[in-house]
Amino acid sequence: MITTLLAGDDPAAIARAADILRAGGLVAFPTETVYGLGADALSATAVAGIFAAKDRPADNPLIVHVADVAAARRLTRSFPALAERAAAAMWPGPLTLVLPRGEAVPDVITAGQDTVALRVPAHPVALALLRACGRPLAAPSANRSGRPSPTRAEHVLADLDGRVALILDGGPTLHGLESSVLDLTGPRPLLLRRGAATLEQLRELLGPVDALDESDAAALRRSPGLRHRHYAPRARVLLVAEGAGEAAVERALAAGERVALVCRREVETQALLLRLPGDLAAFGRELFAGLRALDAAGIERIVVEAVPEQGIGAAIMDRLRRAAAG
Repeated sequence: MITTLLAGDDPAAIARAADILRAGGLVAFPTETVYGLGADALSATAVAGIFAAKDRPADNPLIVHVADVAAARRLTRSFPALAERAAAAMWPGPLTLVLPRGEAVPDVITAGQDTVALRVPAHPVALALLRACGRPLAAPSANRSGRPSPTRAEHVLADLDGRVALILDGGPTLHGLESSVLDLTGPRPLLLRRGAATLEQLRELLGPVDALDESDAAALRRSPGLRHRHYAPRARVLLVAEGAGEAAVERALAAGERVALVCRREVETQALLLRLPGDLAAFGRELFAGLRALDAAGIERIVVEAVPEQGIGAAIMDRLRRAAAG
């Protein structure tokens, strides 16, 4: 398969992408979080192509992207009052809602579970594509499974060249971190995955929202990004406390490793330095692109200093811990 890269703001490119999706093919497209790898969510055969292209484990459920709340309701057995409130305030946006699965949703989407994850993306290219193809789109991140999520079209091309028919280029993504995943099927809202919509924002909007206990195996199954290797560059990642980067770098250098330091501080070091912004929203936006750039530079060990775990910082630390575990 030859992968074509087209500008996402070109109506002809959107029309071509919609034709590919309706025919059962794969299209990568930008969202405000990361780039997604899309297929017709109502076609089990098309969705199976996502798993093959990404080398994704079959027990890892997918998020379904829809054009509006009405389309989301058609894919669920119920759309409770809390879902109405969350959707009214945060859709389109970086919030995924886990709801009772409707009959039209194939097993391959949900990994056989009785819930489905839905969101309306806040990106003009994604919304134009959804409207043009007239289908809900299953769309996990458009990368090889386990790799850092793609925040630019060139990241998608690096991972999926020859595995996807078309990539719509919408430039760098706004958030650079995936959507938050909120489960509304239990007695209280449960934040399964930290993301661009923060726990603090959700509690202000909805009242009590529980945070995931990662010993809850059943809850872990309802969201992508929680149980398998995720977000990891080829280089080994070491997560250290803020201010502890220099010592960790010295140990890596002494061991003969090609090492980089990722932090928010001005620092003198013999390692390759990737200084990310002090503002945590900007830090998150640039994180995955930075990890990919360090891989491209041949780095073997990436030392990353922790950030405060308030607001978007909690999502950043979640990604860093999972990258380090990979």
